Amino acid sequence: MKKTPFFVCMLLLIGFSALYASDDEAGYLKARENMVRVQIEARGISDAKVLKAMREVPRHLFVPVQLRGRAYSDSPLPIGGGQTISQPYIVALMTESLGLKGDERVLEIGTGSGYQAAVLAGIVKEVYSIEIRKDLYENASQTLGSLNFTDIQTRHGDGYFGWKEVAPFDAIMITAAVDHIPPPLLGQLKDSGKLILPLGNPFSYQNLALVTRQGEDYSIRQITGVLFVPMTGHASDPDAGKGR
Repeated sequence: MKKTPFFVCMLLLIGFSALYASDDEAGYLKARENMVRVQIEARGISDAKVLKAMREVPRHLFVPVQLRGRAYSDSPLPIGGGQTISQPYIVALMTESLGLKGDERVLEIGTGSGYQAAVLAGIVKEVYSIEIRKDLYENASQTLGSLNFTDIQTRHGDGYFGWKEVAPFDAIMITAAVDHIPPPLLGQLKDSGKLILPLGNPFSYQNLALVTRQGEDYSIRQITGVLFVPMTGHASDPDAGKGR
């Protein structure tokens, strides 16, 4: 039997590997388009900038490798330490609710996987994101760096107190549940700026609330019921937010 030369076998193997990788990427692209069309547009999200960002950000690269096959499913997914990457529709809804035009500076509280920050960065000028868990902060920073999201600045710390050195912000997003609006974050919001958060019992269902600053006053609009993991750090202190 005639033997196939070793280098030919290697070329065939490389070719098949490249084809498999290409098929994977094509599959992810198709799944991402389906996610936007079925899960997001069909539910009423219409902001072209949000839809574009959701189509472009590779969500599968922000979830654990063993869960990549479920990256574009209509559900949150665990990312370790009891934390989750939010359901795609909720990411889109929270982003659209801020009414972003493209030139804003946005603060995100709770970097998590880094996915929400990446979606925001696909729309606005600058994103600042704070994560209290060091492991998540390191992982998200590495992922964002590898994908060249140079307009995102990350920090390890308690997001309850915001990022005073670079405030004020046009918009603030809190991606964990808290039973009150953190006063330091209100103070770091520009006049006419918006803050969105899951407001309510951190261990039950919450209301997605949009807060708009109007001088020294604030208006609140309830959007929909949600279920987020609790905000940790100072937010869990029984005395936090007293006097608000």
